[in-house]
Amino acid sequence: MEDDFKHLVRISRKDVDGNKTIEHALTDIKGVGLSLSRSMTLKLGLNSTDKIGYINDDDVLKIQEIIENPKEFGIPEWMLNRRNDFETGETTHLIESDLDMTLRDDLNRMKKTRSYKGRRHEVGLPVRGQRTKSTFRKGSSVGVRRSRG
Repeated sequence: MEDDFKHLVRISRKDVDGNKTIEHALTDIKGVGLSLSRSMTLKLGLNSTDKIGYINDDDVLKIQEIIENPKEFGIPEWMLNRRNDFETGETTHLIESDLDMTLRDDLNRMKKTRSYKGRRHEVGLPVRGQRTKSTFRKGSSVGVRRSRG
């Protein structure tokens, strides 16, 4: 059984450590969290506590397919990370560089339209209504300065 162990498994443009369990190895892919990886292993009928280095190539291909098209495999829409896209209105799931590019485009769109969130992102202040009296004080002078004398 040692012969078919792979130390690195290539899944969706990402090299994953073969010594990790299946559910934890899938979380190394950006855009896949623990709950999504658990539901994927349940849908595929894999044991989530097995090491990912021992699974065969057919299962790796099935994992790639379910990451690319999770709705076709019965993954609920609320688990996907791109619901009601701004341009298309579709619900999809993005991973790795696609996720980074879409996030950057969203931030640039908010900055361009001068929305509240966009202006807060530009200045580097919190976006979601957190208090700023005592937190987010990096960068500028903090506190009261004591005079020497």
